Amino acid sequence: MKNYQSNQLRNVAVVAHGGSGKTSLVEAMLFNTGTLSRLGRVDDGTTVSDYHPEETARKMTIHTSLVPVEWNNTKINLLDTPGFSDFIGEVKGSLRVVDGALFVVSAVDGVQVQHETIWEMAPNLPKIVVINKMDRENANFDKVVDELKDKFQANFVPIQLPIGSFNDFKGIVNVMGQKAFEGEGKGKETTVPDDLTDQLELYYETLIEAAAEGDDDLTMKYLEGEALTADEINDGFRKSLAMGKVVPILACSATKNIGVSQILDFLAEYFPAPQVEDGPVSSLVFKTIADPYVGKMNFIKVFKGQLKNDSPIVNASKGKPEKLSQILYVRGKTTVPTDIVPCGDLAVLVKLQDTSTGDTLAHKDKSELLEGINFPQPTLTIAVMPKSKNDEDKLGDALFKLMEEDPTVKVQKNTETKQTLLITMGEAQTQIMVDRLKKKYGVDVILEEARVPYRETIRKKVEVEGKHKKQSGGRGQYGHAWIRFEPSDEHFIFGEEVFGGAVPRNFFPAVEKGLREALEEGVLAGFPVTGLKATLYDGSYHPVDSSEMAFKIAAHLAFKKGCDQASPVLLEPIQNVEATVPENFMGDIISDFNTKRGRVLGTEALGKNVIVKAQVPLSEMYRYAIDLKSMTQGRGSFTMEFASYEEFSGREAEMVIKKAKEEKEAK
Repeated sequence: MKNYQSNQLRNVAVVAHGGSGKTSLVEAMLFNTGTLSRLGRVDDGTTVSDYHPEETARKMTIHTSLVPVEWNNTKINLLDTPGFSDFIGEVKGSLRVVDGALFVVSAVDGVQVQHETIWEMAPNLPKIVVINKMDRENANFDKVVDELKDKFQANFVPIQLPIGSFNDFKGIVNVMGQKAFEGEGKGKETTVPDDLTDQLELYYETLIEAAAEGDDDLTMKYLEGEALTADEINDGFRKSLAMGKVVPILACSATKNIGVSQILDFLAEYFPAPQVEDGPVSSLVFKTIADPYVGKMNFIKVFKGQLKNDSPIVNASKGKPEKLSQILYVRGKTTVPTDIVPCGDLAVLVKLQDTSTGDTLAHKDKSELLEGINFPQPTLTIAVMPKSKNDEDKLGDALFKLMEEDPTVKVQKNTETKQTLLITMGEAQTQIMVDRLKKKYGVDVILEEARVPYRETIRKKVEVEGKHKKQSGGRGQYGHAWIRFEPSDEHFIFGEEVFGGAVPRNFFPAVEKGLREALEEGVLAGFPVTGLKATLYDGSYHPVDSSEMAFKIAAHLAFKKGCDQASPVLLEPIQNVEATVPENFMGDIISDFNTKRGRVLGTEALGKNVIVKAQVPLSEMYRYAIDLKSMTQGRGSFTMEFASYEEFSGREAEMVIKKAKEEKEAK
């Protein structure tokens, strides 16, 4: 792969809803540029960009693949991104480093959920739309164009028209050049069909109007009724696209390889080149993978300067120096070493020690931070348990590597429930992570529901006696404490009101320590206790048999007795939840929150969406990601954070207590 200047580069995120045919389109582009001798197929697992084992097995894109193609003396860096919502983080990373997005839309299925989601994620990015699958039954180009105009606020301009559809689809008409091409590959130039001439004329006028909007001088010339030259139209259209004033629409069949070469022509001729900044090198890591043969691979875009093999770089995000061992250009899983990466290009660095996705790599003397990547937060929580001792030894390191590869995966160790929690974007991603643990890192895990970190507290004041007395020949054990327990707004307060030395001061810390240890297990169901004030106010001691251990035990006994008498209750964690959904789903969301014992706090308009704010028990939220996706056809999202602990009573609380006691007895 030869070196290209920055103005010869095109960085394009190929995005779509799953099943729209974007991977097949990338494959056809590779074939047409001479990289491949035959077309691979998604169903056969033979495409260049879907090369990971889990992708070939599931016949779907899971990882973003970097696939550069060379066309008309231009290098087009295609980023083939996943079309399934669980892997939206891959799309997010790609959109940060490209200069525009190519939306692949099925001529049969039209605009789908993921198209809408990604469109909203890239409001200021230049966009083009390719209507694919024109060879399929029920393909309807005009219907999809109308749907695009209805769904999105944009100036859509078809610059290609399909010749026929389904079995009759045989070529495209280029509106810009007013020429027709039929057949596979570049196709054969032919005359424009009579039934398309009126539509061609209409869209050509629309195209000229869009081109005029790209330049003030052209706008004035157009408004004054002067004709624009071909060069002016091309230049104006190129500027309008770069500024997002126009969204061109093209047509093709990727699997039949009709219209694909014309898409390549358009990308090379009209798609914006990356903006160039001179100065010391500065680059951003937008993806990380752990390759079993190459090692850790950091995918980067050079935003400033040039990256060379001998560049002295530092991880500006972490303040740590890094040493470049090798720079690679990649095409799917194929790698080619290079000595230099020009500004604007995408490449891969291998075996960096302290660098991960979102980090800035810059010249050690000029380490300015680039804007990072705002990845979506995962919301589906499941607990993972190692199957064996061998798996337990390897689990921690394997989970760390999963998080390093995918920033939308989080791992938490809950010290209260003693569970390791895997938090993902959805069920599909969870299953992928479990498969990857086994096949890539040799770790078998069992999935179980995440336990809720319930707590216990008391509701009234009591005074109780704790007495530990034991004689076993020789020195005995004696500890005696009267303790007052009462509710508190704080987690735990210890005080003393002992008079006359009934309990010597040197035993006060032992009593407090005994109580703090006892807080770990309440009397109702064994959950930690909170909201408690304990005051030591009386007791007695033995000059020989009393000890710190004896008073600790006495404090334990008093705690159990006191909590039992002080109207103990269960507390459950409550979350602040904000669900962002299309307005027409608002009623369903509010109703669902009510069935989840939630309290709706209000709503707030956000464009076409509504934010529903509520407080909901955590126990109802672990699988809410699945519920929300189902209720909103995948169009909803939500965030949540801890709000408070609240009293938990009724039948549900009784069931929790019963289950906890049964589990304790079974141990």
